[in-house]
Amino acid sequence: MRTGELAAQAGVNAQTLRYYERRGLLARPPRSASGYRSYPDEAVVTVRFVKRAQDLGFALGEIEELLQLADGGPADCDAARALAQDRVTQLGQRIADLQRMQRSLAELITTCELPPAQRRCRILTSLHEGEHP
Repeated sequence: MRTGELAAQAGVNAQTLRYYERRGLLARPPRSASGYRSYPDEAVVTVRFVKRAQDLGFALGEIEELLQLADGGPADCDAARALAQDRVTQLGQRIADLQRMQRSLAELITTCELPPAQRRCRILTSLHEGEHP
């Protein structure tokens, strides 16, 4: 199948396919006599795998490892589980960071509720001076 067909079936654009090829996530397809890329049908499965893994927060390097593990046996499940557990830990840290940022912004916003004569914009001051509430 040609690039446009694969992109449509997998729900990505052609540039994404080329990027996945450069990263080694998708095998470079042979070219037809007229110079068009000719992807095998299983390329759709690979691209969808990559997209689902990205949706779960895996980085492309981790996805490359998951793709290699997907071809293995039961022992590879342990390696995939370890990668997933690391991702869960990283997501927890990211969520905590986002919640901290949300609290900091909410505190800064409360200063905006003061009467105009009594306020100095803590948001702008904080960003300018690097302060955190």
